[in-house]
Amino acid sequence: MKRLTKLLSTALCALGLCWGAAAQSVTALVGGNIVHVANGEIASDAVLLVEDDRILAMGSRASLAIPEDATRIDMTGRWLIPGLMNMHVHPGLILPGKLAAELARETDAALSLRMAHAVRGMLHAGVTTIRIPGDRRHADLALARSIERGESEGPRIYSSGMPLVITGGHGSEAGVLYADGPDELVKAARQQISLGASWVKILISGGIATQGGGIGEALMTPEEINAVVDAAHRFGAKVAAHSGSPAATSVAVDAGIDSIEHGYTLDRETLRKMKRAGTWLVPTIVVSQPATEEFFERIGSPPWYLQRRASVGKLHWEALRMAIDEGVSIALGTDGLPQEPAQGTNWMVREAEYYVEAGMTPLEALQSATLKTAEMLEASADSGTLEPGKYADIVALKANPLDDIGALRGIDFVMKGGVVYRDDSFRAPR
Repeated sequence: MKRLTKLLSTALCALGLCWGAAAQSVTALVGGNIVHVANGEIASDAVLLVEDDRILAMGSRASLAIPEDATRIDMTGRWLIPGLMNMHVHPGLILPGKLAAELARETDAALSLRMAHAVRGMLHAGVTTIRIPGDRRHADLALARSIERGESEGPRIYSSGMPLVITGGHGSEAGVLYADGPDELVKAARQQISLGASWVKILISGGIATQGGGIGEALMTPEEINAVVDAAHRFGAKVAAHSGSPAATSVAVDAGIDSIEHGYTLDRETLRKMKRAGTWLVPTIVVSQPATEEFFERIGSPPWYLQRRASVGKLHWEALRMAIDEGVSIALGTDGLPQEPAQGTNWMVREAEYYVEAGMTPLEALQSATLKTAEMLEASADSGTLEPGKYADIVALKANPLDDIGALRGIDFVMKGGVVYRDDSFRAPR
C-alpha cells in the first residue's frame, strides 16, 4: 500500500498535480544526457538520483546502482540542465496604458493572486529561481515566504521589496514626494531590509516606463547612491541599480553596487570599469528588441512609451555587444514575465538567444541563466549546476543546448526541489 501511494503521488506530480507536495525518498532520472554547465561536458546515458529535495548521486547507467524502491523516470533522448534562473522579473508588473487603467483599483488580495499565478507560470516554463528587483506593496516578500512554506507553487525568490524611488525620478508619479537625500534613502533601504528583502533596488537614471527624464540621464546624486550602498551592505543585503546612464553607472560602480539593471546606453569605458570591479550586468535586452513588440501593442502601451522603447533599442543592443566583448559578468534577466510569448517561444528563451546573437557562445548563454546567476546570488552551494548535494532543480530539453541555445524552446520537464511540476512526455513511473 505504501509503495502504491508513492507511485500515485509521483504520477500526479509528473502530471503537474502535486501542488508542491514533498518529493519521494529516492527518484531516479534514467538514461538522459547530463549537461555540465561549468565546463560544457556531457554525460550520456546517465542516471541522476534525487533524495528529498537534493541531488543524491550522478553517474553512468552502467556504474551507478539504482535503489530497488526508487521511482524511475525515463529520460532517454533528453538533455538535463540545471533549473533556469531569471534575475529580473516583476510578477506584479503594471505598465503604462490599457494595462495600468485595468489594474488602477487592484486590491492587495487581487495583486497577490495575480502574482501567485505569474510565478506558477514561471516555474512551469523551467524557471526555478527568480530575483524580484522591486515590486508592489511587499506582496513579493509574502509570496516568497508562502512558497518556502509549501503553500504556493513557484520558483525560489530573492527579492528587494519595494524599489527606492526619488521625487521626479523613474517610477515616480507626478507631484508625489518620495525619498530624497541620503538620510531618507538610507531609512527607506533599512525599511525594506527589515521586512525581509535580501536586495535593495535603487533607480539611478531615467527609464522607458516613466514619462519625462532622459533614459540616459543620471538622476540620483552620488551622495544618495553611496549612502544606500553603504547602508545595505552593512546589513548584508546587496544593491541593484536600474540604470541607463554611463555617468550614474560609473558612480554606482565606484560605490560598490552589486548589479546594474538594463544598462541601456552604457559605453565601453564604463563597461571596462564594471569588469574590473566585478559588477554584474543584468541586460534585459529582450524588453527593447523586436521580439517583444507584439506584447507592448497587446497591452495597449501608449505612443510615448513605444517611442521611448524604440529610441533606446539600438543603443541597448550595442551596449550588450560591448559588454560581452569586454567580458563583463552577465546574469540573465528579462524584466517581463519569463513565460510571456515572443516570436514562437517566450521572453526567457528569447533573452538567451539574443545573448548568442550578440556574441556569446551557447554555453556562455546557458551559464548566464544557471551558473552565473547562482554566483551573483551567492547561492552556488545550492544552485546553478547539477551536482550531488545541490537542490534537485532540473530542466529537461529535447535537444542539446550547447549545439543551439534554441534547444531551450524544447523544455518538456521541470523539477524543483525534487518535485516534478511538468513532464510533457509522462509515462507511468516503474
